[in-house]
Amino acid sequence: MTKRQREKKRRPSFGLPKAIVLLATPEGWRHSVLTVEGGMLCGRLSDVPADADPAEARTAAATMVIWLARRFHETEVEVTWDPPREPWSWTGQVTPATNNSTTAPNV
Repeated sequence: MTKRQREKKRRPSFGLPKAIVLLATPEGWRHSVLTVEGGMLCGRLSDVPADADPAEARTAAATMVIWLARRFHETEVEVTWDPPREPWSWTGQVTPATNNSTTAPNV
């Protein structure tokens, strides 16, 4: 009799996003995604040029976070950007999406 192998559902290598920081640098747009578990993912928005409008960069960053939550955690989230304290830095809060809202990023 052959035993059936159990498929173990792999946990994502990172936690559910809870906040994002977006920075404009001369080399391009950098981001840090903070997770509920206390982790952090850092990187660059490779598809957004360094001289892009901040609204375009915020939209791309929010879209990335929404995709990550949906793809790896099967959770719908929304990103709400706080008013900037510096002209080159933005902070966004990631919250579970409400039933009547869309997943379009709030820029």
